[in-house]
Amino acid sequence: MKRDRLLNREIISEVAALGHTEYMCIADCGLPVPKGVRVIDISITAGKPSFLEVLDAVDEELVVESIILAEEIDDKNQPLAAEMNRRFEGKPIRKVPHEEFKKLTEKAKCIIRTGENSSYANVILVGGVNF
Repeated sequence: MKRDRLLNREIISEVAALGHTEYMCIADCGLPVPKGVRVIDISITAGKPSFLEVLDAVDEELVVESIILAEEIDDKNQPLAAEMNRRFEGKPIRKVPHEEFKKLTEKAKCIIRTGENSSYANVILVGGVNF
C-alpha cells in the first residue's frame, strides 16, 4: 500500500501517466464530461469530497506547469479565485470563457469529478516536468 496521501489507484495511475503539457481536470459535480474523456467520479454527496481536498491530494503528487480556469470564477466564486491565485502564485494562470474551458476539457487525459457544488470550481492542470 502506498504511504503517501493520494490513495486512489485510478488517480495515481493518471498522475503517473500524465506527460508534459498534457491536461488533467479536477471538476465540480456539474461540469459536463465530453464523450471519450475518462472520468474518475469520486463524488459521494453534495460537497464531498470538496474541490480543494482533491486538488490538495493531486497537487502533492503531480508536477503542475500551469493551470487553466474559467474566467467567470472571478465574479461568481471570488473566494475560490483568490485561493487558486494564492496556491499557484508564480505559475502561469490562464483564464478563458467557460464555454472555451469546456471545449478544452475534450483534450484532458481524465476528469476527476468531485462532489463540489460551488460555481466554477473547475481547473485544468497542465503537466510539468520535475527537472
